[in-house]
Amino acid sequence: MELHFDRSNGEIDRLIDELMARVGVHHSEMIRQMILGALKSGQENDYLADQKLMRTTMKEMRFTNKVFAPYRNRRKVSVFGSARTAPEEPIYQKCVEFCRMLAERNYMVITGGGPGIMLAGNQGAGADNSFAVNIDLPFEQNMNPVMKGSDKVINYKYFFNRKVAFVKEADAVVLFPGGFGTLDEGMEVMTLIQTGKNPPIPLIMIDDDEGGYWDKFLDFVRDPLLKRGLISGEDFSLFSITSDPAEAVALIDDFYRNYHSMRFVKNKLVIRLNRPLDSEHLRVLRDEFSEIITSGGSLQLTSALPEEADQPDLDKLPRLTMEFNRRSYGLLKAFIRRINSF
Repeated sequence: MELHFDRSNGEIDRLIDELMARVGVHHSEMIRQMILGALKSGQENDYLADQKLMRTTMKEMRFTNKVFAPYRNRRKVSVFGSARTAPEEPIYQKCVEFCRMLAERNYMVITGGGPGIMLAGNQGAGADNSFAVNIDLPFEQNMNPVMKGSDKVINYKYFFNRKVAFVKEADAVVLFPGGFGTLDEGMEVMTLIQTGKNPPIPLIMIDDDEGGYWDKFLDFVRDPLLKRGLISGEDFSLFSITSDPAEAVALIDDFYRNYHSMRFVKNKLVIRLNRPLDSEHLRVLRDEFSEIITSGGSLQLTSALPEEADQPDLDKLPRLTMEFNRRSYGLLKAFIRRINSF
């Protein structure tokens, strides 16, 4: 029998509905389609390794959502850096200080749960304010003592599931000096923001007092990338570099001073705010950022749109809506900073 995602499966649809009713699920149409997806995969693919990958992916993502769900209303910062950084190194102590300041401001910290910078981050924030999204590796990645035994630990088989958790749950991403893994995470976040696949968030690189790491990265971005036209000037808005933990915390605080979050509703970008803007603010934004609005598009102050009913906890927040060109995500971050300046 060929299965379809619409309701043309007869008895199978009835059985799925009966199963969901007996178990009790939220968002039954979503769950129905997930069940059908699993059944269709079982029909179409007899290669066991493919099915194992799909099964494990869903199990890992289900558990990820379960662990993070109770803390949905607290902002979180994903912290990356080398697993090989020793506690006596100044950059280690800088990470401890930075994450301690985050926790004092009610942020939570997400690390990979291992040693080095990961341990420093969990140590600074403390276990109560930390998550550890660990990866099963044959070396370097045993659970650190701060998070061992915590109920906010997730162990992943697949890197890609872990990477989703790091970005999906993060309101900011901070990079300390590290190896391939740190660079991989940093470049992925930058790419996701640049292409609009992740909402704009602060991406901050924290260096030693004397520099020597992220300033070299900046040289690379300026020279072969920008000079060859492989990126644009506005892409420099995607990240910030500092050697001061207090400045890094301030950058995150400032980003959410008035900006709350965003989503697309059809062709409209909806920006949720912590407090309303006025008509003069709107005029300034139109004048300074007209290029990010599509031709003939508008910039308006609104309340919640009907399509946002699936996020009732955000219903009371004032909104700013516009027809965004979906290209200028570097300028969109500058737009958000301008909103926060009022």
